[in-house]
Amino acid sequence: MRMAKVLTILLLGLATTVPLAPAARAIDGERVFQAIVGLDMVVPAKARTARFLGTEREGSGVVIGDDLILTIGYLIVESTAVEIILHNGRKVPGTIAGYDHISGFGLVRSLAPLNLPAMALGEAKGLAAADQVLVATRLGPSQALGAYVVSRRTFAGGWEYVLDRAIFTAPPHPAFGGAALVNTEGKLVGIGSLIVTDAATPGRPSPGNMFVPIDELKPILADLQKTGKRADPERPWLGITAEAYRGRVVAGRIAEDSPAAKAGIAEGDVLIAVAGKPVSELAEFFRAVWAVGPAGVQVPLTVLDANGKTRDVALVSVGRNSWFRADKGL
Repeated sequence: MRMAKVLTILLLGLATTVPLAPAARAIDGERVFQAIVGLDMVVPAKARTARFLGTEREGSGVVIGDDLILTIGYLIVESTAVEIILHNGRKVPGTIAGYDHISGFGLVRSLAPLNLPAMALGEAKGLAAADQVLVATRLGPSQALGAYVVSRRTFAGGWEYVLDRAIFTAPPHPAFGGAALVNTEGKLVGIGSLIVTDAATPGRPSPGNMFVPIDELKPILADLQKTGKRADPERPWLGITAEAYRGRVVAGRIAEDSPAAKAGIAEGDVLIAVAGKPVSELAEFFRAVWAVGPAGVQVPLTVLDANGKTRDVALVSVGRNSWFRADKGL
């Protein structure tokens, strides 16, 4: 069955409750699926991220330009070997072209011609709940998944990450890492990041995926291609994996040799305030830290420890990229 027909069928399968947009019938499905590749990464055991993300990682990527592939950043960070897998089984070496912790995007460049079409970039700003989308991965059209957007909202990840207007979809696709989120015009509107349990409403059971909107890429793409990172100064990074619990921000894992570790922040400490400003939610905490200044600034925290003692401590922040042990620059 031709890929264009497969894509149309997948989208039509969603049309029981929401009318299918007429543009979906004109999608060049073959071009869409040809632009999606597999990515296999090898990461040194000494890498900072190896313990939590593994030394062998795999996911999907989307060709967005001549031999330029967009994916989710955690797949490629600190990798020293990148292999691009094409649909015919051909394997092509690649290299990291860019990484951006703020958005979560990663770029890979092929070291040999791919001769593949690029997927057109769409816009995510207009996506809303009940809009139809397609989740496509390295597994090909037979494993593509028709889905709905179920919410657009702020996502805060405990690893010092906040994404405005993240795209949440359902049902979930298990091969979400680097997956392409395609709209009814056949354009790329997001890159797969996570599987979540509360896609529709925070705190309520609703399994789905979270996608990074493609709109986050457009302002920084030229910089990523030129220097491998965005031009803006790096944000201050503390090395705290935090979580919100009953109106409090609680420190979880503390990164080795991080500013938080050096300042004596411990797992279970409650992070009460930043620069004297009380915080009760993850996004609020991280944004308060970033508001203090760029990487290198001292970040004043008020901390409640396990013994019930409150103390003030100033962490000398760093840029997150400087903490990696990668042999290649990011």
